[in-house]
Amino acid sequence: MTTKAPSPVKPGVPDSLEQIAYASVAGIPVRDPHDRDRLGYNIWHWLKNRRDPLAIVVQTTMARLEIPEAEALQRIKEVLTSRGITV
Repeated sequence: MTTKAPSPVKPGVPDSLEQIAYASVAGIPVRDPHDRDRLGYNIWHWLKNRRDPLAIVVQTTMARLEIPEAEALQRIKEVLTSRGITV
C-alpha cells in the first residue's frame, strides 16, 4: 500500500471576501474551531448578499462563543471596517 503526499494548498488572495471574512473571526475565542469556521462562513455569505443585519447573522450562526455575543460582533465590525467594508 502506498501513500501519496497531499495536494499542495494554494493560499487565497489576501483581499478576497473569503480571506476578509475568516480574518474577521480569527481572534474570537470559541469552544470548538468548527464554530469559528461556521461563523467565518456566515460572515462571508453576509458579505456577498447582505440580506440581514450583521448582528442577526452572528446570532443565527449559533457559534459557541466564549465571549459575549456583543463583544464578538464589535470585534468583527472593527476588522471589517479596518479592511474598508462598511457595516
